[in-house]
Amino acid sequence: MKMKFKINKPYEYKRLKDFSKKHHLKSSKKRLSIIECFINQNKHVSAEELYNKMKKAYPGIGYSTVYRTLKLLVECGLASACNFEQGITKFESAYEKEHHDHMICTKCGAIIEFTNKEIERMQRNVARKYKFLFHNHKLEIYGLCLKCANKGME
Repeated sequence: MKMKFKINKPYEYKRLKDFSKKHHLKSSKKRLSIIECFINQNKHVSAEELYNKMKKAYPGIGYSTVYRTLKLLVECGLASACNFEQGITKFESAYEKEHHDHMICTKCGAIIEFTNKEIERMQRNVARKYKFLFHNHKLEIYGLCLKCANKGME
């Protein structure tokens, strides 16, 4: 079952084409299928998870091809890599995404994205207090999701 390449986000496609052209990168059907599969995930995914999904469509695909494609997406700004506590890098689409933070379940690995204006305001105030000019930050909260917390109560 071969995947048909289709990205319904013209901005992403143009950005990727421009990046590929600038860096003289070849465009293959496998690479395009990896990109399509990744973009359509709409969740955080590890290279291994994406590889396992891709090898169903392309049994001969290599893990390194999937990983290099994800790194390419990060380099051109269409994905971001999140290194969570478990030591596994998860990738997420960065297209049209506003800044957000993460809560990570230490039992099942669920990742919950959230934004909180009060937390953002407090971080700016702390930076101002210490005369620190920050350009970015990440907040990761580790604990148990409701499902796992409820399992422990049973």
